[in-house]
Amino acid sequence: MVNYWKSKVLPKIKKVFENPKKAAALEACKAFDESKEQYSKECEEKKTDLEPKVTQIYQASSTEIKALIKEPTDAAVKKHSAAVQKFLDELAKIDFPGSKSVSEAATKVGAAYVSGPVLFVFEKVSTFIPAPVEEEKKEEAVPPPTESCTEEVKEKEIAVEAAVEEKVEDAPPAAADPPKP
Repeated sequence: MVNYWKSKVLPKIKKVFENPKKAAALEACKAFDESKEQYSKECEEKKTDLEPKVTQIYQASSTEIKALIKEPTDAAVKKHSAAVQKFLDELAKIDFPGSKSVSEAATKVGAAYVSGPVLFVFEKVSTFIPAPVEEEKKEEAVPPPTESCTEEVKEKEIAVEAAVEEKVEDAPPAAADPPKP
């Protein structure tokens, strides 16, 4: 009786409670993990060709994706799975290493179930994104004051003060306030 239960009944119960998406995701993750080194090498080899394409896709993407690429987390992948799927599809179009297999797996089971490979691809994408240049431009836009510049400012301040004093002296005296009853 015990053997019958273990061989016939238990497998059927497990099948009912088993999530097919998790099983498919597990297989996809295992297959991806075996190819990680290959994808890393391909990224290094194709870096010059892929960089402008990846940058263009990144700039056209949503702010959620940009934030996710800068700071990849499982929770963010789950929260923005539709945007992640769209971004992976765009990467697959340009043959970004690993993106095609991750995109297919995410299409089948959902990006949340294959967050490990998604995060790996996003980490590789982040190496192609140039550092923010905005901060450097702001620093260059305001040159440090020179001695002649500060002297000119001081002269202008003195001239403004003198003009204000002249106007105050030329102004008629203000009428005294009438006494209050």
